[in-house]
Amino acid sequence: MSQTQPASRPPFPRRRRAGLGFAVGLAALALAGCQSRGGPGDITGSIGRSQPAQPRTASDWQAERDSWARRYDANPKDRDAAFYYARALRASEQHAQALAVLQNAVLVHQDDRELLGAYGRSLADNGRLREADEVLSRAHSPERPDWRILSAQGTVADQLGEHDRAQQLYQTALKLVPNEPTVMSNLGLSLALSRNLPEAERVLREAAATPAADVRVRQNLVLVLGLQGRFGEAETLARQDQSPAEAAAAIAYLKRSVSQQNSWDLLKGKARVQPAPKPPLARGPGAASTQDQG
Repeated sequence: MSQTQPASRPPFPRRRRAGLGFAVGLAALALAGCQSRGGPGDITGSIGRSQPAQPRTASDWQAERDSWARRYDANPKDRDAAFYYARALRASEQHAQALAVLQNAVLVHQDDRELLGAYGRSLADNGRLREADEVLSRAHSPERPDWRILSAQGTVADQLGEHDRAQQLYQTALKLVPNEPTVMSNLGLSLALSRNLPEAERVLREAAATPAADVRVRQNLVLVLGLQGRFGEAETLARQDQSPAEAAAAIAYLKRSVSQQNSWDLLKGKARVQPAPKPPLARGPGAASTQDQG
């Protein structure tokens, strides 16, 4: 549920763009990962390895993809080329291609846990949740725990319906990075999936109050407020990131959805991996999400 936040999708949406995406995307929120899958915070950092700056715009991600694609085509065994090319492919939602790149890379670089973590997330992107769960469990160790991997494992567990385990994973991650909003957002959505809405609201409010919280965290809180029928509060909060008209349209959509008997599918539909932040390439990453920070 990005960092890697449920968190769970655009981390840097423009105001107008976020509005339409929110109204349409509420039913497809992603655990993570507030956060999103190929974007900032989604790739596990390895100790001692310097990382290129994360792209922040759609055009930046496209340039990143094209640049690493050329290097990867020149040498598919180049570890960094495979890693960053796959990251850019995930950012543009080319999930099958990203998985193919990472699958080959982990065969060549079998002891690289950072690659293994990216491979596990990519498996989850492609709906191979049991495999993702197993791979992510091998991507770090008790003596060198990785909070992003723990958050990613949590989003997969939530998608599998194992909410108690997911919440334990988020709590473990939060011991490593207290008050990390993407992990807190994922925890909040997991609590909502368990139908513990008051506690979900409490956690999401804490996450939204942190300086690093982004629009996805607030959108997740909007969703939980809506599930409790508090649409006025939800609309006021939505206006922080949208115009009044966009916020009203989003809440009207949410109200219609919640009034249906299958309103809990709003949350179940979110369980598609996130922690952590997703770039705004394919949509315009916003719809609220959990974060696949990891």
